[in-house]
Amino acid sequence: MYDSEEKRKSTISKIGEKLKQLRKEKGFSSYETFANEYELNRVQYWRIEKGQNITIKTLLVILSIHEITLEKFFKDL
Repeated sequence: MYDSEEKRKSTISKIGEKLKQLRKEKGFSSYETFANEYELNRVQYWRIEKGQNITIKTLLVILSIHEITLEKFFKDL
């Protein structure tokens, strides 16, 4: 499924887009405001939404903010 770097990058990009969508649905038009509100590193969060870097630990923290499980998050990805 992820046998190429291109596929991996595409999937990470989709994860970032989905997190951006969740942020906007929560009423935050700015990633900076969201990051500050939830005491997340602003630059790190920006990178996550841009699909540059994310750890499982950080993803779990963000999903808990949105009150969504890993299963539900990845279901439509």
